[in-house]
Amino acid sequence: MNDSLDQALARTSPRLAPPPTPLISVVIHLSVMVLWCVLFARAFFLQGVVAWSTGIAYVIYDTVLLLFVAWQARVLLRPVDAIDTAADGVTDDAAARARSTLGVIVAAHNEAAVLPITLDALFAQTRAPQQIVIADDGSSDGTAALLAQRYGLADPGEGRMSAPSARYPALRWLKLAHGGKARALNAALSAMDTDTVMTVDADTLLEPDACAAMATAFGREPQLVAAAGLLTPVCGNSVSGRFFQWFQTYEYIRNFISRFAWMRADSLLLVSGAFAAFRREAVMTVGGFDPHCLVEDYELIHRLRRHSALEGLGWDVRVIGTARATTDAPGTLTSFLRQRRRWFAGFLQTQYWYRDMTGNRRYGKLGLMMLPVKAFDTVQPIYGLTAFALLLGFLFDGRFTIVLPVLAVIVGKIAIDLAFHLFSVHLYRRWSGDRTHSSFGMALLAAIFEPFSFQLMRHTGATLGWFHFLLGRRKWGVQQRTGLSAHGQRESAASSR
Repeated sequence: MNDSLDQALARTSPRLAPPPTPLISVVIHLSVMVLWCVLFARAFFLQGVVAWSTGIAYVIYDTVLLLFVAWQARVLLRPVDAIDTAADGVTDDAAARARSTLGVIVAAHNEAAVLPITLDALFAQTRAPQQIVIADDGSSDGTAALLAQRYGLADPGEGRMSAPSARYPALRWLKLAHGGKARALNAALSAMDTDTVMTVDADTLLEPDACAAMATAFGREPQLVAAAGLLTPVCGNSVSGRFFQWFQTYEYIRNFISRFAWMRADSLLLVSGAFAAFRREAVMTVGGFDPHCLVEDYELIHRLRRHSALEGLGWDVRVIGTARATTDAPGTLTSFLRQRRRWFAGFLQTQYWYRDMTGNRRYGKLGLMMLPVKAFDTVQPIYGLTAFALLLGFLFDGRFTIVLPVLAVIVGKIAIDLAFHLFSVHLYRRWSGDRTHSSFGMALLAAIFEPFSFQLMRHTGATLGWFHFLLGRRKWGVQQRTGLSAHGQRESAASSR
């Protein structure tokens, strides 16, 4: 990072200048742990379904969240144009859109195998970005040769940005020593001059209207400082790849419906770094991406919202349903657990750094609603795994007076999940216009089998994240990219027929 970003980060980051932690925050965070201890202990002293109080608490919490999301997201049943206008709070202004400039940063470390797919999608946009910067984070594969030979970019030397490509005038190459994604993004931010900057992972394939949708949203809403696009996961063609793609497809759908709900409650904190857009001036003001966080995009949204509240700026964070992309997702158990371990460890990092906001009225609905929910989310996987372990223990111990009522509760929860899955798919289809990546039948099957398979894997990855966080580890290993290349081959085969 350059000096100005370092100085801005020092002013705005609670990691570097921790404020006092209010008593209410301490009470909220301790309560979720104490509650777990009390409920877990009940399993050894009580009979009947109340012995499974840990599981009941988990079911109640998850059901309340589902009801909240369904209620907030019900507006997606309205026509899409009405939804967009209501969400923006402003009228469509073509002149404002025209004045708004858009740049794209592709942070890449050894991504030569998938970069052409990502760049081809960027060149095919209906609204071309004014700048596309490949932030080459010390790649040691064939990235340099690819950029030079295929795209006509001259090697600028380490720490420098190349002249534009003669073949693709918007494309430039920023060559950096390996320092991680956040540092690569910050270097590119400092070198660019567009109003809005999109971050696109090298394994993410944008749909043709994605840039136009983002540019339109930022052009007509001056208070918008960060926005998420919709992502569809793709995995490899192996059996495990298809298994994980099936479950992650519907997990992503539910997650984006949830983000829409929290957006309507003015509490959205999560954008996907694989495909997001930011108002460049706002990001520079708060110091860019924090290289010390495992989930730099998630932490940045906290810092933007914190700065906005403290300065009375009224900044907004949104999810844009018309901006869509496909992204590579883990297709094996090892890579999936590694990803979820990193995500959860980064979530815990951020929750800890911004603990003073939890329960704090100064931050409005974010402090009073969203962050207390996130406090419970820190132990949700522990609740889930404990509930499952207790159920197995009761079963093997022959305590059927407990097991049978518990199974009735689980069946009821699955029924609720079935309804929510179907409702989410219906809302997502109306919102995004995408009807090719979801099926009501497959959503039903996912809802039935998920509690006993994928959900346990997800909780296991999150629990590993607890150890990763407590041990202070920052590295999470190398992920293999197989989904996007396989997707690209399928698309090419389809177009040639």
